[in-house]
Amino acid sequence: MTETPSDEREEAERMAEPSRIDPATQRQRTLRTAIGCVGIGRHSGARVALTMLPAAAHHGIRFRRGDRPGTTAIPARVANVVDTELCTSLGLPGGPRVAAVEHIMAAFAACAIDNVLVEVSGPEVPAMDGSAQPFAFLIECAGVVEQAELRPCIEVLKPVSARSELGWAALEPHAETIVDCRAEHGHPLVGAQQRVHRFSSDGFRGEIAGARSFLFAGSTDGATAGNGAARGGVMVAEGRVVNDDGLRFRDEYVRHRILDVVGDLYLAGAPVQGRFVDRRADHALTHQLLRTLLADSGAWRWVGGLAPVETTDGCRAAARA
Repeated sequence: MTETPSDEREEAERMAEPSRIDPATQRQRTLRTAIGCVGIGRHSGARVALTMLPAAAHHGIRFRRGDRPGTTAIPARVANVVDTELCTSLGLPGGPRVAAVEHIMAAFAACAIDNVLVEVSGPEVPAMDGSAQPFAFLIECAGVVEQAELRPCIEVLKPVSARSELGWAALEPHAETIVDCRAEHGHPLVGAQQRVHRFSSDGFRGEIAGARSFLFAGSTDGATAGNGAARGGVMVAEGRVVNDDGLRFRDEYVRHRILDVVGDLYLAGAPVQGRFVDRRADHALTHQLLRTLLADSGAWRWVGGLAPVETTDGCRAAARA
């Protein structure tokens, strides 16, 4: 497949409402009630139960291993990323890990969820269908409530970049949240695909949330045996898509890359306002870029609400920016 041409969906995204975050009106949000699901972990093959629970303002997003009683919940922050091989894994020193958090994080970003406790009964978030759509659906079913406190966001003030042998990524100042990705794969069903996504809640859920992970037969990912739907994703084998339902989008590969970026950037601890650009980047490079941004106090600022500050027990407090 050659580089993806423009289509009607891309035009709809370009015409979407601006995504600029207004600190004067944005309030923190949590779930109205607890909700859960059960699925299979793409990488471990384990059957995992997941429960999302409402949380107080300034709690942030945290993950807790329900099968490890007494362990501390892990704040969903880039500082707690412990592995980026094939997915994003979080952990605290001496404690258990929770892998594959990027899809549910993307759903939280799209639904503007700031405070929630996610409990999992195993080593990773269940893959479901390999996209963020099932998690967004669960959030909609649970309902969302606004909290009294203002919602902080991170505004990018100057360009920052990161490079690896694989590719490069950058964040630039912008009045909106833009994700511009170019993804490449040697398989002819993918080739080179590029897409620019103007982030908005409705736009993401309609055009990006349903894009699934790709699983290529013979790759290093142990989850490639059998039909991709069994482990959550698009299974490619013998030059074709094995899944009965085929592709959801002609450029599903790069759309899923955008989904991963949105989830990984939400590990900043708040929405990031700026333009993200990458060329052949991966989870590790996105995290490297986010760390580079946050390490440079002149490259960003907190806008609106109170800046979240991690305390020594892994909880969150609030401090004025």
